[in-house]
Order: sequence, then C-alpha cells, then structure tokens
Amino acid sequence: MKKLALVLALVAPLAVAQDWMPTSFDHTEVSPGIYYLTGVGGQMPVGATGLLVGDEYVVLIDDSLAPLGPALLAKIDELAGQPADFVINTHAHSDHTGSNQFQAENGAIIVAHDNLRSRMEADPQQNTGPGALPVITFSDEMTFHVNGHEAYVFHIAAAHTDGDAAILFREANIIATGDLLFRGMFPFIDLDSGGGVAGYKVGMQRLIDMANDETKIMPGHGPIASRADLQKDFDMLVDAEARVKALLDKDMNEEAIVVANPLADYHDEYNWGFITTEVMTRMLIRSLTTN
Repeated sequence: MKKLALVLALVAPLAVAQDWMPTSFDHTEVSPGIYYLTGVGGQMPVGATGLLVGDEYVVLIDDSLAPLGPALLAKIDELAGQPADFVINTHAHSDHTGSNQFQAENGAIIVAHDNLRSRMEADPQQNTGPGALPVITFSDEMTFHVNGHEAYVFHIAAAHTDGDAAILFREANIIATGDLLFRGMFPFIDLDSGGGVAGYKVGMQRLIDMANDETKIMPGHGPIASRADLQKDFDMLVDAEARVKALLDKDMNEEAIVVANPLADYHDEYNWGFITTEVMTRMLIRSLTTN
C-alpha cells in the first residue's frame, strides 16, 4: 500500500505545471479562532489543515505539500496576521508535512510523534534540511494551553501509520483527526508505514468515544463531519473487513475475491481516485492474511 505516498512524492514537483495541485486555500471558521483549511483548484486530493488563531500564538495542524507552502502561509497571514508559531504534524505523509521546512523558515516550531520524526529522518525526500523535521516530539500525549484553548494532542498507535496524532480542542468541542478520517471515502491505511486495519478501527472508536452529538470533526480529507459521520465511516470499515474475511474463510484467493467484489455496496459512495474499491479490497486481504 505504498501507492498513495509514492504518487504524492512523485507528482508533487510536477503538479503545478500540470495543474494538478491546488493554487490557494479556502477556509471555514469551525469555531471562533479555529479554522479548517482546504485546497482550492487542481485535481490532487491534498490533506486538509487546521489553524488556531489568537492573541498569544498561531498553531497550524499539518502544512500540505512543499510547493503549497507559500499559498498556505498567505492564508495564515490573512487569518492571523502573522506566520504560524507551531505546526503539529498528524503523520508523516508529504501532503501533511511537505512544507515543514518552509513554515520553519518563517518561524514555526514543528511538533509531532516520535515515530513520525524517525520516519521522516530516514527518508531523503522528506529530510530536506533544517526545519523539515519536528524539533519537539512526544511518545503518548501532550497539551497546548494557548489562546484560551486546551489542545490535547494524543498518539493513536498502528492506525493510518505508526506515528499518528489527533487533536482535541476541549473547550471548543472540536477534533482534528488527521488521516484517521477520510470522510465519505475508503481510507488509506499505510500498511508499509506501521499502519493497520485493527489499529485504525481502535483509533476511530477512540475518536467516537470522545465525541458527542455537538462535536465538530475536522478530517484529514473530506468535509467537516459530525460524530454520526464518523460512526458511519467506522461501521463501513468494520463491515467491509467482515465481508472480505467471510470470503477468505471460504478459502477464496485474492483474485477470486476481487472478482466477487464484496465491497460493491459501498462503491458509489466510497470509491475515489487513490483508494478505489479494488484497492480497498486488496488492502483488506493483505491486512487479514499478514501476521
């Protein structure tokens, strides 16, 4: 399942010329001083970012691909009047960490889980120079007390990757999930970067348990969601895995299962460019058959 990370790494330098990449960022104010930023234009589904603005500090959650750093900085300046003081990376994929170095050069301190730094440090395409890597890391959890908010940052193990973090804004009742939520899409679970379907389900359940009917959820990809939306996508993943397992239990091989198309009922809603119904089926097969 290296497909998404590889595609992003390979096309990023060419995307602007090919008009694949967003050219600017739009924003939605989810709560006073808390914004959800998404790319405008282009065909590439780059990760969304979050922004906390206030009198004390500006905190950015993820920072998109490297070529989008200046456009993201322009949006931050529009909303905050200054660059970010902190960037919290939710995982190591380049559509969420790509402009680390640029944001650091403009004054940001990069914060992330220990495993995220280790993976980026070992990758020459991401370890590009001073500022690219997180300079503050944590093993389990940490809390930012800024702008009247308590932003609780916590690790979710072996889920999307092995270095995932999500953020709960306690007073505002907002959760930023990183790629623990692809709202209304088959999720990319990076089995080659320490992720796993079992851990992804555990992570989603933890987020569901934190939320209530008023919680606003900022996903890594897709529109702002509710607890009901998160539950729906969790139920899809549980059922999809069960459907594939039922065919494996009948001793069907991978190609036969793909032909049987056990996820057909979800295709119209959840199929998308990188994680198609077939890719999702094969990912679940691999997860269920690999110790």
